[in-house]
Parts: sequence; structure tokens; C-alpha cells
Amino acid sequence: MNPLPIPATSISPLRQRLIENMTMRRFSAETQRNYMRDIGRLASFLGRSPDTATVDDLHRFQMAQQEAGLGVPTMNAIVSALRFFFVHTIDRPDLARKLVRLRYPRSLPDVLSPEEVRRLLGAAVCLKHLAALSVAYGAGLRVAEVAALKVAHVDSTRMLLRIERGKGGRDRNAMLSADLLALLRQWWIEGHRQGVLHREGWLFPGQSWTRPISTRQLHRIVVEAARAADIPKRVGPHTLRHSFATHLLEDGVDIRVIQVLLGHAKLDTTALYAKVATRTVRAVVSPLDRLALFHGDEASPG
Repeated sequence: MNPLPIPATSISPLRQRLIENMTMRRFSAETQRNYMRDIGRLASFLGRSPDTATVDDLHRFQMAQQEAGLGVPTMNAIVSALRFFFVHTIDRPDLARKLVRLRYPRSLPDVLSPEEVRRLLGAAVCLKHLAALSVAYGAGLRVAEVAALKVAHVDSTRMLLRIERGKGGRDRNAMLSADLLALLRQWWIEGHRQGVLHREGWLFPGQSWTRPISTRQLHRIVVEAARAADIPKRVGPHTLRHSFATHLLEDGVDIRVIQVLLGHAKLDTTALYAKVATRTVRAVVSPLDRLALFHGDEASPG
């Protein structure tokens, strides 16, 4: 993705250096926008350039955020942006160390059962929507990664989907199953017939074939399909990614392999799925059962 489309004449040297730092590390356009917005929060709070911030300024800024009722994830995202700015743009790691990252208990993600996934995919209103949702679930991609796929990223020889500049600006390969490839080939034939798919274009174009589908539109597609499938759970694009990881874990795939497929930098992030893998829990034999104390006892617990 290209750096933020801001005319060079309107950018201060500090802002330009920040953009160059982010572009050099291959941050996505969305990440760049988020970082610029969050660094701008500090500038607005100070009423002056953020590179003039002091330790006391940062303390007051974070206290003001908390008093304003900002959620912990939002506050931590701002910390990430400011730490990047202080460390890489103005070379003040001492200030970065003064920013407090808050801990909070992560709630377990909603996961669909295989049957619910089947119903959701069956409720897709067209081949394009079915293909996009199938990629999200079948390869475990983030919604932005689905939107950013190009036709050329489908590698049928090695049976891989090439993900360019995923989260953190990292490239990786995602899995491409035989069934998913067959579906994408159907979508290619139909999309090419409609004139919306081109060999050098987006795999899921938006209203114009020159631009990719938006993440907002993908979210709407998932929500509408879940509603049509009569699925009561709160469902979004990331639910399909959660379900992909959980179902692999329940099928006995090594958690480190799942980590690679998801593109997680830390195993701890992937390990969260062990808490929602119910089939895995049910498959474990309790040590009480191994004692065989109650075999033949016809009493029922209720």
C-alpha cells in the first residue's frame, strides 16, 4: 500500500519524517492513518507540536484519556503510536518508556460451529460474496487482508495465497485449499465475464474494478449473511478468522502451525483459541475416568 496521499507542500518536516519512518517499515495506509490520528490527539491536548512533550505532559495526557472514558484498547493503541513517534521519529526513547500500557482481561472470541459456518456461507447472496467469505474462513485472513488480495496473489501452483503487507507490514503465505481454489476459479470466470476481474486487478473489487472492496462492505456482507442464516451470535469478518483457528485446533493441528497461518507474531495470541476449542476439551480423558471407579454404576447425575 502507498503512503498517505497528502500533498508534500502541506506537510511539516516532522510530519514528513514520521510518514517516511512508517513507510520504510511498510506500515499499511490504515496503520499510518491511525498513528497520525493518535499522535494528533497528543498535539491537540498540548496545543503545540508533540515533539515538545515532557514526562509531565504525557502523564496528564493519559490521565485525561482515562477520565474521558476511553477504552483500554483505544488507550493502548495510542501508546503504540506515541512510542513509535518518540523512538523512531524524534529519538526520545526515554519518553516512550514513560507511557503506560494498561492490562485488561481479553474476552473469549465468539466462534461459529462448522454447521453455522456452512449456513452462513450458504446465505451469501452472490458468488462474489461467497468467495470473499470463504477466503476469510478458509484461509483465516483478517478483513483488511481479504480486501487487499489481488488476482495475482492466488498461487495455484504452490496452493498458497500471498498476503502482502499484512498486520505490522509483514508479508506471509496463507493456505489455499483445493475447494477454495475451485471456488475462486468459478469467481474468476464469472467476474471476468462481468468485466470486473482482471489479471492485474483486485480479487474482490469494489464499485469500480480499479479499487478494492472496502472493509466496511465486507463487514456488512458478513452481518447480512449471518442474519439471513438465523445465527444469533454477534458475527463479523473476524469471527470467521476466529472460527478458522479454533476448528484447526480442534482437528489436532499443532498450535505453532496455526500461529504461522494466522500471521501472529506471538504464540500467546494464538493460544487464546485453546480456551474456546470445545471439541479439544471434550476429547481429553479426565484422570477420574481413568480410575474406573464408577463403571457399572447405573446411577444418573440427573
